[in-house]
Amino acid sequence: MNRNLRSVVLFLLGVLLSGSGHAGSIISGPMLGYRAHREIFLWLETKDAEEVSLTYWVRGESPDSAQTITYRDVEPHPAGGQIHHFVPALLKMGATYNYTLTVDGEVQSLTAPAEFTTQDLWEWRKPPPDFSFLVGSCAYINDPEFDRPGDGYGKTTRTFELMGESDADFMIWTGDNWYWREPDYSSVSGLWYRPQHDRAIPEMQKLLGTMHHYATWDDHDYGPNDSNWSFEYKDVALEIFQAYWGNHTYGERRNPGVYNKFYWGDAAFFLMDNHYYRDAAGLDQDKHPTKTQWGRSQLEWLKQSLLAAKELKHFKFLFIASGNQMLQTEPRGEPHELYRHEREELLDFIVENDLTGVVFLTGDVHFSAMYRRQIGDRGQWVYEVTSSPLSSGSWDAANSSKKDDPHVIAETIVGTQNFVKIALSGKGRTRALTVTCVDKDGTTRFTQKILAQDLKPSAETSSPQ
Repeated sequence: MNRNLRSVVLFLLGVLLSGSGHAGSIISGPMLGYRAHREIFLWLETKDAEEVSLTYWVRGESPDSAQTITYRDVEPHPAGGQIHHFVPALLKMGATYNYTLTVDGEVQSLTAPAEFTTQDLWEWRKPPPDFSFLVGSCAYINDPEFDRPGDGYGKTTRTFELMGESDADFMIWTGDNWYWREPDYSSVSGLWYRPQHDRAIPEMQKLLGTMHHYATWDDHDYGPNDSNWSFEYKDVALEIFQAYWGNHTYGERRNPGVYNKFYWGDAAFFLMDNHYYRDAAGLDQDKHPTKTQWGRSQLEWLKQSLLAAKELKHFKFLFIASGNQMLQTEPRGEPHELYRHEREELLDFIVENDLTGVVFLTGDVHFSAMYRRQIGDRGQWVYEVTSSPLSSGSWDAANSSKKDDPHVIAETIVGTQNFVKIALSGKGRTRALTVTCVDKDGTTRFTQKILAQDLKPSAETSSPQ
């Protein structure tokens, strides 16, 4: 063998040997995204992985029935992570599947049970299933190099562990799901860094894998504090949100955004985008009556979606999730009180079309509370559940002017880190929501039960207790 040929062979052998020991790693996940009758979404982020595979099979069936989805040579995003969206399709309805994840030939050990269950076909066949879900917002994870001076604004990560142990079926994140800092939102690579950092904390992993997750955003995971539609990186923020979450859809083809809807049991969920089209909160709404959080197209989408859900006849409850509070009346911060023309238009539409079972799910304000408001001549009720913060700083809202709001439910203001669990149970006239707030120590701070009948006009039911 001549000298040049020998050098080439040795070089190629070195490449092969160095590659044989290579193995990528999981940064965070897996996370379960949306669920349907015959399809689910599973999310994963890796680093330096050449091949990543999901293998899944119906629990109890022969391993020969397993199917595999494989991704190879996925390009890293600007912060170095590789995002994988697995969508096993044409699954059996109401079936539980086990799965494995393999990275560069190595089966991965996971924090959460490696399983998922498809939606059962209950419609027109049996009573709606009982289920429960979590609601939360404001998840600040400390990162001292980028945080402002002083004590870290993130106060705990225990809430994420408690949520992962809650046995809920899914979670709705109502915004500020991560907090971009000044070095983050001034560049594209900085924007990609933050969710990668925050999603990867160990306390989050069981929560991500044990239940399905749906999300919308608020200002801190859209852009700078209180940002409006003028944010220069809004399209990048939308791309990142779509990469890190697993919703069914995001906005519409001619009206981009993060708004979306899904159905679970006898509840329809509408997750609103309150920033992509948002006018500045400080704009005088009396001089500018078209001032909006959602934009005209999205508001019309919500109206038609509510009517479509009513037409389907399966849904006793209509949950509308948005980053900012809806029913509270103090014009401080960024609530819909500062966009009251838009809010009242929606409430008038709810009355006009006899839409019952409406509950708003909100966050943002660093305390939790429940509100109710009677609307229309027939006196139907709408409720609001505000859940905040998961880990960010909080304040003593219970001893502030917030307790004097005409719509707040007494004894439900909680000014510490917490999350809310909402359970739907019962049949027929006993069908009800049970709303429970749990703080960072695992202590139940309040429980409220709302019968589906109590959300109907007063001519049909008694007033809420």
